[in-house]
Amino acid sequence: MSSWRSLILRIGEKSPEYGGTIDHKDHIDACFGAVRRELEHSEDEILTFLLQCSEQLPHKIPLYGTLIGLLNLENEDLVKKILETTQKSLQDALDSGDCNKIRISMRFLTVLMCSKVVQPSSLVVVFETLLSCAATIVDDEKGNPSWQARADFYITCILSCLPWGGSELVEQIPEEIERVMVGIEAYLSIRRRVSDVGLSVFENINKDKLHVEQDFVEDLWGRIQDLSKNSWKLESVPRPHLLYEAQLVAGKSHDFGAISCPEQPDTPEALTEVSFGRQKHEAELKYPQRIRRLNIFSASKTEDVQPIDRFVVEEYLLDVLFFLNGCRKECAACMVGLPVPFRYEYLMAETIFSQLLLLPQPPFKPMYYTLVIIDLCKSLPGAFPAVVAGAVRALFDRISELDMECRTRLILWFSHHLSNFQFIWPWEEWAYVLELPKWAPQRVFVQEVLDREVRLSYWDKVKQSIESTPALEELLPPKGGPDFRYSSEDEDKTEYSLSTEVNGMVKGRKTARDVIIWVEESVIPVNGVEVALRVVVQTLLDIGSKSFTHLITVLERYGQVIAKICPNEETQIMLISEVASFWKNSAQTTAITIDRMMGYRLISNLAIVKWVFSQSNLDLFHTSDRLWEILRNALNKTYNRISDLRKEIINLKKNVVKAEQSAAKAKAELDAAETKLMLVDGEPVVGENPARMKRLKSNAATTKDDELSIRESLESKQALFARALEENQALFMSLYKNFRDVLMERLDDAFGENENHEHQAMAVDVDEEDNENQNPAMDMDKENGTSNSKRYTTSEKQEWCLSTLGYVKAFSRQYASEIWPHMDKLEEEIVTETVHPLFKKAVYSGLRVHIDG
Repeated sequence: MSSWRSLILRIGEKSPEYGGTIDHKDHIDACFGAVRRELEHSEDEILTFLLQCSEQLPHKIPLYGTLIGLLNLENEDLVKKILETTQKSLQDALDSGDCNKIRISMRFLTVLMCSKVVQPSSLVVVFETLLSCAATIVDDEKGNPSWQARADFYITCILSCLPWGGSELVEQIPEEIERVMVGIEAYLSIRRRVSDVGLSVFENINKDKLHVEQDFVEDLWGRIQDLSKNSWKLESVPRPHLLYEAQLVAGKSHDFGAISCPEQPDTPEALTEVSFGRQKHEAELKYPQRIRRLNIFSASKTEDVQPIDRFVVEEYLLDVLFFLNGCRKECAACMVGLPVPFRYEYLMAETIFSQLLLLPQPPFKPMYYTLVIIDLCKSLPGAFPAVVAGAVRALFDRISELDMECRTRLILWFSHHLSNFQFIWPWEEWAYVLELPKWAPQRVFVQEVLDREVRLSYWDKVKQSIESTPALEELLPPKGGPDFRYSSEDEDKTEYSLSTEVNGMVKGRKTARDVIIWVEESVIPVNGVEVALRVVVQTLLDIGSKSFTHLITVLERYGQVIAKICPNEETQIMLISEVASFWKNSAQTTAITIDRMMGYRLISNLAIVKWVFSQSNLDLFHTSDRLWEILRNALNKTYNRISDLRKEIINLKKNVVKAEQSAAKAKAELDAAETKLMLVDGEPVVGENPARMKRLKSNAATTKDDELSIRESLESKQALFARALEENQALFMSLYKNFRDVLMERLDDAFGENENHEHQAMAVDVDEEDNENQNPAMDMDKENGTSNSKRYTTSEKQEWCLSTLGYVKAFSRQYASEIWPHMDKLEEEIVTETVHPLFKKAVYSGLRVHIDG
């Protein structure tokens, strides 16, 4: 990498390029000198690279802004190009709804204003453009309040610029920035407060809390108000432009080009609750809230950090996580080297965990955050591992309040994290879970973590890791492989001999057709379908049990046999039961086998739903993740199939347009050639070269055929998509009907008909006397790590209902985009007025709809 590139990239770091020091003035001087020398030869490359660094390393924007301010003193044309490019980039981002680019472009503009590059009044015009659009959106008469998420995003963009430039704006154009602040206050007075219903990591134990808690926009407004009262002083934003104030003031400040906000979506003619909810869901998907603070540590860990500094550090951390997601080592290095003068390990841990547990889904796959935490533990070995351990203890102590989906993510993260550190954990701290009932969330959490650890390693290794607390072996999954029904003659000699015959046919390389004929002619007439199914499935699973490759091979060669015996839902449910029985010692292999069978269309998603909710499985709902993993896999597979079809249809539509254009062009060329006719001896003849005419005709025919072919493919995919949507509707109707039916049987017994709020309070597993005086955040990273939470008072019926309702909410939230189109039917047939209020609340909560009671 050339020296000027390296200097721009590494500015503000302890890097060899800068002699291992962090002196902003030295860095900026060195960088400015190198860039100025190269401008004549590499102006375009410098402009592109500088903007790229500003966008993707936004925590360094104040340094880049000062550098551009110095360049403005010598090369105004370059700086004008930078502003033109930034204006185009911001406009494109507004048009496409690229939230990160909008936010970062505005921060960049604010910093350029501080460095005398941009006129302060131009920046205010940008603010007022966004403010005007936001105010129109939430206006009941002129706007479309269901799209408030976009309006809120615009307002947070304006507010989040002020820590970087509020002081300069107040100093230079106090009346104009005051006008913006008054406008924001007016906006806040007419918008609807956004509740965290359905998206809170912790269930709200205190019911009154909902009425007093600020939402994210109000909270940020409060922090900015405090900053304003504090004369705009904060520690977390470096102000290197002040080092060059005497020089920068001589530069020419430029106007910034006008921007415009995209038109708001039309309000539906019939604005029902369902149509409003659909649009609100769409808006929140496009303009999601970046963070939901966890506050898992006690205030003493972060009390020295001012509220606005906390916000800025969170912004830095989220930016680094977003822009450096493809390079985890660089990501960790940037996270530990932020330009702030105070320690922020606890804040860093809370921010990462807030992303890992963010609902409805994190910006990246949970695995990414797992790797970042591992790298941070290695980068800060003396500090960060203890902070992470404290976070785990704090979350563990509140596990009964934790959203069910977040519990699953936490289990998957924690087991993976431990697998990277030799499975070392002070398990003796949690030995008390053995005294809790088998359904207590803390006990289930430890059990599930150990199960996942076994999947990532092997049973003996995990047993060795808990040798300090050998009693916990009780929570380890069963040791052992498959449970083959016909391993000896003792159980049933007839079935044993049939199994031996199937085994011989497979080893003798008999075709699937041969096996089907044998089953239909020799087994079913004598022993019945159930025996035939049991023998064939158990034997084929036994043959495929040696490895995943063996399983795939058996299913590919003899899947037709299973399909022949299991043509309907009833027999497919029996098939799933056999798989679960055969692999009862391995939840992982059970899930993999059922997933593969669904992939080969041997099992339908409806059969899986009905099997999960079969009477024999209900008692496992609150004590194991085994069934929910299988159900999640089935829903994910269905969802992915529909998503793939959507993408294919979008691509095919684009291809149809291109093919139409190609065909039209070829036809036009042919028509033009055919009009050039000559008369010879009174007969018309082609005036063009015959070879060219032949080529043009061939090309016109080919492009027309291509267009027809693509149209046929599109029609075919659209037919598949329509069928998939019908199947999807049937799947979710079945899922909710089953949830409703099993819950209706038990909810009244557990909570009565009207106790639709009190159920959450019952889930708290701390001593009520201790809870009165305890900080809700709980200072859990104390030396001995022991917990006060040793008594669990929730009954098994109540915990069963709480867990199942938690999954209703989790599935509703995760698949909201697929559920909203069928909401009218769901309300008409399943979520009716007669259902228990807790079931109704769980469904609507997952869909982000607040209902009273």
